[in-house]
Amino acid sequence: MVADSRDLLALERTREFNGRYHVLGGLISPMDGIGPDLLQISSLVKRVAADDVEEVILALTPSVEGDTTSLYVARLLKPFTRVSRIAYGLPVGSELEYADDVTLSRALEGRRDVD
Repeated sequence: MVADSRDLLALERTREFNGRYHVLGGLISPMDGIGPDLLQISSLVKRVAADDVEEVILALTPSVEGDTTSLYVARLLKPFTRVSRIAYGLPVGSELEYADDVTLSRALEGRRDVD
């Protein structure tokens, strides 16, 4: 699940995802007057409930709006399928000393075992 078509294209460029997409059409943002009813959330829930979906990957921007939307959607989808979220962290080539606290925290939370 992505917020908009630009995010879909960014994920497609990686050639790592082999599945179906759902574009929400934005993010929940009460300050901007955008609630869940203005996004394609109900159609996603219907789609997941009706189909045999193994997992929904939430690929949303790491922001207040992205976090809010992820939490809201995850709560709705968990009764039907596994819900995960992409990891966030440091970009390749960056220096740890220049990273902000939130980025470092998320990088630690999204860590995985070394193969």
